[in-house]
Amino acid sequence: MRSDLMKKGPEKAPHRSLFKAMGYTREELERPIVGIVNSFNEIIPGHIHLDKIAQAVKAGVRMAGGTPVEFSTIGVCDGIAMNHDGMRYSLASRELIADSVEVMATAHPFDGLVLIPNCDKIIPGMLMAAFRLNIPTILVSGGPMLAGRVGNRPVDLISVFEGVGAYKAGTLTAEELEELEDCACPGCGSCAGMFTANSMNCLSEALGLALPGNGTIPAVSAARFRLAKTAGMKIMDLIAANKRPRDLITLKSFENAIAVDMALGCSTNTVLHVPAIAHEAGITLDLDLFNAMSARTPHLCSLRPGGPHFLEDLNAAGGVQAVMKELAKGGLIHLDVLTVTGDTVGANLERVKAVDHNVIRPLDNPYHREGGIAILYGNLAPQGAVVKQSAVAPEMLQRTGRARVFESENEAASAILDGKIRPGDVVVIRYEGPKGGPGMQEMLTPTAAIMGMGLGKDVALITDGRFSGGTQGAAIGHISPEAAAGGPIGLVEEGDEIVIDIPNKKLELKVDEATLEARRAKWQPKEPKIRHGYLARYARMVTSGARGAVLE
Repeated sequence: MRSDLMKKGPEKAPHRSLFKAMGYTREELERPIVGIVNSFNEIIPGHIHLDKIAQAVKAGVRMAGGTPVEFSTIGVCDGIAMNHDGMRYSLASRELIADSVEVMATAHPFDGLVLIPNCDKIIPGMLMAAFRLNIPTILVSGGPMLAGRVGNRPVDLISVFEGVGAYKAGTLTAEELEELEDCACPGCGSCAGMFTANSMNCLSEALGLALPGNGTIPAVSAARFRLAKTAGMKIMDLIAANKRPRDLITLKSFENAIAVDMALGCSTNTVLHVPAIAHEAGITLDLDLFNAMSARTPHLCSLRPGGPHFLEDLNAAGGVQAVMKELAKGGLIHLDVLTVTGDTVGANLERVKAVDHNVIRPLDNPYHREGGIAILYGNLAPQGAVVKQSAVAPEMLQRTGRARVFESENEAASAILDGKIRPGDVVVIRYEGPKGGPGMQEMLTPTAAIMGMGLGKDVALITDGRFSGGTQGAAIGHISPEAAAGGPIGLVEEGDEIVIDIPNKKLELKVDEATLEARRAKWQPKEPKIRHGYLARYARMVTSGARGAVLE
């Protein structure tokens, strides 16, 4: 066993003495030792209950003959960090989480790991560490939050963000906004729509490193605790067979995950996280693969923020496994790849029951013939840009608009909420990329303000930053190269015409090349916004959003 490195033989008597100082018995030390990576804290609603999930996991490990040893990671709540300097640290925290799990599981050589994340950067950070370490690992999340209710209307966190815009526009009273605030988030769990956290939890299941049900079983359900106990038992099978992430997960596994991404209409942040996870597995995922998968994978589920359904509805309809079974009817899922269940995807899907076709549409009646995400290219985004096309109003799929240029998210958000943005405008927010931000802030405040003020069918927003999974509308992010790296978005001037053509995957600045060259000759890099601490180091090391914003 790997843990023998810290517990076996007479020379490890001092090590065993330290374990015994914590109350571990000789019998416990003779068993496989399983690291329980728990991101519980008291600042993230999706994590507030993970202490109980961890207890269930540990019960499962003990039932199957192992010894669980728990340790923690950091975590950022993107909603609470939104629209102030804290958001700069959100994406950057992904690397710290991966590094900390690597450190803990190398300094203390566990036989296997159970990962317990639940929110945006914590999930991919832990998965990156799993492939980097390559020891038997399984992930079990805390599950999604239930939708809130205002009267008979289901609501969620995005309803509150959009409510701020509606309040500013005079269509929502202060009392109604407070009622939204009170009701939108009814309890623990990752926020209720197909936002980034739930997207990544669903994709962990589709990838094969989490058990069926991981993405959709509600946080408050007893089934979630049974799943956690099962994960604790299942890690012992993986340890016994020495089945490691790189043994189970292949390029075909990632293609399955991307197919599910397209069918569900997941967050654009998956285009950052999935390539970063694959990078740790030694697999290169080009952005063009997302367009290729989108072209052949229909959009089957209309989930918040782009549609009416919540994660609890998807769960009742059969969850991720039912989506995969529907996709498999069209040959869109690789059935021969292995998963942490011990079976292939095909064997797992044999056990899947019939679904509710009001929530998961059949292949011959999708919401859209193409998948939820598109990668756009053009002279404004030579290395690509990302849009959740399933959440764009039909009127905005092809549009030429005038540029309204802002050097930060805060400037843009203030202009939108102050009524300075008009129909036909394209809001350009730059110097918010991985380097320029630094940290590639999420832009939920300005996008929600656009929707809340009734401009969703008239105004587009483009940025070298990124968007919340809760963003809807013609919001195009990850423009690469970013402005701080000399990308063309840094050359846009007020009033320039910008052509958005999502069906044809184009994003063009209607300025002739000679004019662009003249602007480029005058362009000067900006001074770094942050010069000290972790973010300054991050800015020096981080790569383009087109490469998943991994560190080099």
